[in-house]
Amino acid sequence: MKILIIINDAPYGTEKAYNALRLAMNIQNENSEVELAVFLMADAVGCGLPNQITPQGYYNIERMLKSVIMKKGKVKACGTCIDARGFASIQLLEGVERSNMQELTDFTLNADKVITF
Repeated sequence: MKILIIINDAPYGTEKAYNALRLAMNIQNENSEVELAVFLMADAVGCGLPNQITPQGYYNIERMLKSVIMKKGKVKACGTCIDARGFASIQLLEGVERSNMQELTDFTLNADKVITF
């Protein structure tokens, strides 16, 4: 089964990215055969930035993304959204790849399930 999770919200301020990644991690824990892709759009491209520092005991989106990547999840970030936010010169977290609408279209058309946050 192929599952695509699309995140559209900032890494912090709401819990959409947090909940999306909690779901992604649980899916990977429940079924290692699932092909999981996470696509970061709009303010969610900020999830893919490295060196996130959060208070002790607070969730950390960077660590959650690393967990998804370590279990063979694909994580892509919208290039247009990266550019619009002035992040083009900032290197993304290792394992997060710059992408585009064509790749999102391909992921969507090939997915058995698409979940958006």
